Amino acid sequence: MVNAIKGLFISCDVPMAQFIVNLNASMPASERFIVHILDPTHMFIQPHMGEYIRSKIAEFRDQNSYEKPT
Repeated sequence: MVNAIKGLFISCDVPMAQFIVNLNASMPASERFIVHILDPTHMFIQPHMGEYIRSKIAEFRDQNSYEKPT
């Protein structure tokens, strides 16, 4: 019997995939969202976590962007 699971397919570069994997690992076991890592640049996650991941990526990008002093 086949078990089907709804989810989101993420395709990204290796550093962003590692960021997402580390974000997943930092959560309690009951809240982890990665269903399956397909290869170093593709993964399948729970569908309700898409917006959460987008916000964490935006937050990370804001913390690590360089602004030239005026």
